[in-house]
Amino acid sequence: MQHTEARSILVSLIEGRNPGSKETLPGECVIHHPDVIRALLVGVGAIDSADARVKRRAALPENVGQDWTTREEEQLRSEFAAKEPLKSVAERHGRTLRAIEARLERMGLITPQERTTRGGFTGPG
Repeated sequence: MQHTEARSILVSLIEGRNPGSKETLPGECVIHHPDVIRALLVGVGAIDSADARVKRRAALPENVGQDWTTREEEQLRSEFAAKEPLKSVAERHGRTLRAIEARLERMGLITPQERTTRGGFTGPG
């Protein structure tokens, strides 16, 4: 079952309707109990959060979260020495500008004050 279908069913139940026939459910039906409605709302929220996470992930460059190889670091060092625009370097590496600056900082090629993005790196790497 797809998220959109599951969400649609939950919303129908929250609205007090039969998801299949769209008819109003009887007043004595458990679906009208406040705790049941709250639980259904949590389910809708979880689906919405999961969908948003997938969309954000799809918008990220392909190498986000991947380990840096020695070859990639050597390439970055060369590109930086050649004063190539870091945004272009990031695109070529399939990484974010923040990741490029963090790696340059880790490599000792820039200082934290020279970064245009915020947030440093943590730990060895």
